[in-house]
Amino acid sequence: MSNTDLAIHFFLQLAIILSVCRVVGLLVKRIGQPQVVGEMIAGVFLGASLLGMLSPALQDYLFPEGPAMAILYVASQVGLVLYIFLIGVEFDINLIRHRVRSAVSVSLAGIITPMVLGGLVALLLIRQTGVFFTSEVPPPQAILFMGAAISITAFPMLARIIFERGLSGTSLGTLALAAGATDDAVSWCIFAIVLASFQQNAAIAILAILGGGLYALSVLTVGKRLLRRLGTMAERNQGISSSMLTVVLMLVMAAAWLTDLIGIYAIFGGFILGIAMPRGIFARHLRNILEPIVTNFMLPLFFVFSGLNTQIGLVDSAALWGITLLLLAVSVLGKGAACYLAALLNKEPHREALAIGSLMNARGLMELILLNIGLQAGFITSTLFAMLVFMAIVTTLMATPLFEFVYGRFRTTAAVISQVVGGAPEGLASEALRR
Repeated sequence: MSNTDLAIHFFLQLAIILSVCRVVGLLVKRIGQPQVVGEMIAGVFLGASLLGMLSPALQDYLFPEGPAMAILYVASQVGLVLYIFLIGVEFDINLIRHRVRSAVSVSLAGIITPMVLGGLVALLLIRQTGVFFTSEVPPPQAILFMGAAISITAFPMLARIIFERGLSGTSLGTLALAAGATDDAVSWCIFAIVLASFQQNAAIAILAILGGGLYALSVLTVGKRLLRRLGTMAERNQGISSSMLTVVLMLVMAAAWLTDLIGIYAIFGGFILGIAMPRGIFARHLRNILEPIVTNFMLPLFFVFSGLNTQIGLVDSAALWGITLLLLAVSVLGKGAACYLAALLNKEPHREALAIGSLMNARGLMELILLNIGLQAGFITSTLFAMLVFMAIVTTLMATPLFEFVYGRFRTTAAVISQVVGGAPEGLASEALRR
């Protein structure tokens, strides 16, 4: 294809992707699921798992291998980085300081338990050379990868649920956000070690971990002080000018490039930079400008790109489906149940402990990111990729209904009580119900 032909084909892909994501997103919202779940499912529908099965010729025409897919991949990465940057802008780092002990306990439970259970499953899978892991992967790396894949949390989705349910700044919201952020940071460090050892170069792991730590420290200290000037300008002008927006976008892209270069993946550059951004008018206006175009136009590209790599048809036997269900069970026990028990041991209320377990159990977007890297690095096969995508979708589907069941009705009751007793704060009514 010529450059003109590639551009024309890309426009067609965009139209198809946005249409399918919108339709599926509306359908899943009717059953109480967030739109991100619909976009994950839509991606699988457009891949070999459904469209490729119903009409291979059409699927191959829409998404051919080669330059067209490379363009789609690059566009999806830009949208992904911007979305995670906005999550960072919304994240209040002060929340962690007040719940360090509980957050660390819940996070450790959600990492150590999956590492143990995932390691046992990896030892089972590694025996079948080339079926699940590629033949070059030794057992220690397979164990670490499976542990990281099971311990990862859908942090963006978790943050969105907490925000939409009005739980920001509450006891539950604080603990879940702090534990989720800590959990994902550790999981990505583990994954960096896996990729480095797979390439037989310890310098890669050292650069990723030390470089990532230095980047975060620099941005959250010196960088944060320098960025305050943007907040001051926004307060003075009561908004963000086009030149300020240009500077912000330039910084996001530079942060993504730098963290990708040192091996900790581009999204964490955007996330850390987002945390360092000024709050107040600056943050509100920045979200109002970027969020609609990022969430409705750019982010769906990533879900579809992941779905195009997912071939559920590769799981074509009772044995493979048995292993898939085993992975699902291990994921729920290793993450949801472990985080629930850790919260209980830290004397969190039973209902909040259940809610934390249900939220931490979702994999969502972060799981797809990790799996795509593993697949493109030649670490896992398309079969294991499909199995873990299935696990990610199911655990993400479980999150909102479970959360609403164990905590949503309770929160509604607390709100009613607060009105009955004369407008008392909902938090006080919640405390009264817990007692």
